Amino acid sequence: EASALPKGFATGSAIGSFVPEEAPSMGSLPIKGTIIHLTDGPSDSWAAVFTKNQFPGSPIKVGRSRLSSNTPIQTLVINNKISNVCAGGDGVANAEIVCDAVAKALNLEGGSETVLPSSTGIIGWRLPATELATDVIPQAVQDLQSDSAYNAARDIMTTDRYPKLRSKTLSSGARVIGIAKGAGMIEPNMATMLSYIMTDATIAKEALQSMLTKAVNGSFNSISVDGDESTSDTAVLISSNQVNIGDSDDGLMEFEAALNEICLGLAADLVRNGEGTGHVMRVQVQNFPGSNHEARRLGRHVVNSPLFKCAVSGNDPNTGRLAGAVGSFMGKFKDGEDVSEMTMTLGGQAIFSKGKFVLEGDSVERQLSDHMKDAQQDEVEDFPHHQKYVEIGIDFVTGDASATVIGSDLTNEYVAVNADYRS
Repeated sequence: EASALPKGFATGSAIGSFVPEEAPSMGSLPIKGTIIHLTDGPSDSWAAVFTKNQFPGSPIKVGRSRLSSNTPIQTLVINNKISNVCAGGDGVANAEIVCDAVAKALNLEGGSETVLPSSTGIIGWRLPATELATDVIPQAVQDLQSDSAYNAARDIMTTDRYPKLRSKTLSSGARVIGIAKGAGMIEPNMATMLSYIMTDATIAKEALQSMLTKAVNGSFNSISVDGDESTSDTAVLISSNQVNIGDSDDGLMEFEAALNEICLGLAADLVRNGEGTGHVMRVQVQNFPGSNHEARRLGRHVVNSPLFKCAVSGNDPNTGRLAGAVGSFMGKFKDGEDVSEMTMTLGGQAIFSKGKFVLEGDSVERQLSDHMKDAQQDEVEDFPHHQKYVEIGIDFVTGDASATVIGSDLTNEYVAVNADYRS
């Protein structure tokens, strides 16, 4: 089964309520807590990548401390609704209160330091640590089960429309399974994006950190829904070390390939699930005259262009907006580079070559619009009915850098969701 947990893992969730100190007139609001637990003890084999936002959430500060001190981890605890970012009071202390409650409820020998916290939700409100510690955490511990990761994928959601879960079984029998949440504030540098990848493959901590960092750069750091980088981004990879994958490089290569596949799949799921997403764009930049990082920045610049996003939303093949976005980026950041050989495609159809548009006749216009319509999805449906993209190609011919970036359009539904987020 795709959602089957690796050996040595259990997950549990519970729901509670709280009244926000910052807005008590809103009354009682729901809050969920989810636990991912290593049943046979703490593990040194874990890795993490956190947001680069300069106003990180308090759980990020705790996580960075655990990571830098090489603290073994046995349990992850995730709450939704409140992100514990820049709030009044002591956010780090509140995060540690929740970690301590988890350690006591599970009788962890390593104490609260073996618990890694994450929070997602409203920025600026205090974490209801007491309610989580006394009500939600004990119930989540009672709910622990070792069969499926699906409930955890579902219960970490906020404005997500559906759970996101990807998995792979290796030839050794080891399992790799990842879950993720995030629908808005999605432009990770490492958005509100949380991802947890569990495996029972025996792999050293150093190898896990290296592989996770590379996988994140090629997946979660190459997507954008709205261009806003969250204060809470977290990706964690943790192993129970219960399945030997062998001493040869083949086992590590197979694991890394599975990790990359899972991260890429989850990244695409995040965009397709984006708040109000009606189309998913895939921009492939080739032969860029610069670095792969710069090529990725260009791809983001295209998918973040409000004018182009709106055109895609309306199935309008306004290719001038695409060319304008590319030209704007090159003028700002790569001024002086030769773009005379650059070509662009939309849906595989050539639209621009050597400084000129190559659009001739109504049939091409219809073809481009039909491509967009074919990739359209319902921006409010629970699950997507396809995995199609609006395909955009940008080839500079003269360079050797490349990148693929995935982004979403801009719809009325996105505005409606974010105009009423806190309630």
